[in-house]
Amino acid sequence: MARGVEWDIDPTLDRIRDLVDVLGEPHRAYPVIHIAGTNGKTSTARFIESLLRERGLRTGLYTSPELTTLRERIAIDGEPISEERFVESFEEVLPFVELVDGKHAGRLSFFEVLTAMAFSAFADAPVDVAVVETGMGGSWDATNVADGVVAVITPVGLDHTRYLGDTLEEIAEEKAGIIKTGAVAVIAQQPVEAAEALLRRIAEVGATAAREGIEYGVLDRDVAFGGQQLRIQGLRGAYDEIFLPLFGDHQASNAATALAAVEAFAGGAPTRGEANLEAATRIAAGESYLGGEEGQLDPVLVRAGFARTASPGRLEVVRTGPTVLLDAAHNPAGMAATVATVTESFGFTRLAGVLAIAADKDVAGVLDQLEPVLSELVVTRNSSPRSMPPEELAEIAESIFGPERVHMAPRLDDAIDRAIGLAEETGEYQGAGVLITGSVVTAGDARTLLRVEGGRS
Repeated sequence: MARGVEWDIDPTLDRIRDLVDVLGEPHRAYPVIHIAGTNGKTSTARFIESLLRERGLRTGLYTSPELTTLRERIAIDGEPISEERFVESFEEVLPFVELVDGKHAGRLSFFEVLTAMAFSAFADAPVDVAVVETGMGGSWDATNVADGVVAVITPVGLDHTRYLGDTLEEIAEEKAGIIKTGAVAVIAQQPVEAAEALLRRIAEVGATAAREGIEYGVLDRDVAFGGQQLRIQGLRGAYDEIFLPLFGDHQASNAATALAAVEAFAGGAPTRGEANLEAATRIAAGESYLGGEEGQLDPVLVRAGFARTASPGRLEVVRTGPTVLLDAAHNPAGMAATVATVTESFGFTRLAGVLAIAADKDVAGVLDQLEPVLSELVVTRNSSPRSMPPEELAEIAESIFGPERVHMAPRLDDAIDRAIGLAEETGEYQGAGVLITGSVVTAGDARTLLRVEGGRS
């Protein structure tokens, strides 16, 4: 980690290419499903990995950032690699890292080294398939030395604008860089500007498009105890009676995108041309646009794969009386999805919030989304050096919530205690809740403070 923060992007793949070259190209030892986007990347990656593992494949999963331990980022068969294996992986690549360092003006970054460690660990396992999430962006992300046979683009929004561009089109163009010649590009619902940029890339490289709402999508969704019940139109047929132990329309969409990606990986890529119009018509009517179950995944395995999936820190219920939720939303689009899900799935009569967020985020935009659903807000900081000082955060929050609804705590543990007290003020514990949010780091810190264990698929 002394090699530099992972969000300090140097737009070149030269160093990581040299590193994987001297390591023997471990990223080519297995097929890759590559995932980019602004929101929903990690949840979608976990869904994909769970479905693949349910089909009997040995999986590698590379995600970022972590909630509680760096080892979470490199998982094999659904479990983070051990402390011993993590150290071994670092020591195995270190001589080659130092060799490549000597060839370039700047050293390999933390994220580049960690990415090489993941690729090597997957090759050594060995895995049958790797599910790889980009760190930030796409074209210049260190993971993009891999050529994904399936490229997944989750919803694109305005985030990391300092690094990726000021418009949705620019950000989508950067993320579209993971779409390679001959790949299947699974595209979640997008704003128009982002969709146009992604489709241009698909046309330029000769990839095949599978678009949410056209080639695949959620046909039906009902709130259920502990999650939701889904019916999903895949690329090769409809799948019903799917229980997803996660809340919200956005997670249903992530699940549909994951299912399409696994179908594409298994050889269920959609047809092109006039079939797309037929697909749109039949999806709208709740029918399978390919006219049957040819090439369809086993629905029993699909149900089992989704039922056992967890996504820690994504509207995760960590205690009751009052209900305490942890959520990693960190931009306005993500927070809008969180607020909609809280409104739909939880009957809170009084909801207190705890917010710790990075200073480089659209803080006002996030607060605008939270204001209608929170009765009180406690602002604080998390363990990241990027966290906005509570005094600055309070000033912005007071301009949106009003001074009487905003409280400040210098430490996250004190903020959680204060919010629980505020939620319980009426004495009606059944309808009281606390939402702790603003960052993956915030969710991870709160998990540690509340001593939450487990939660992996």
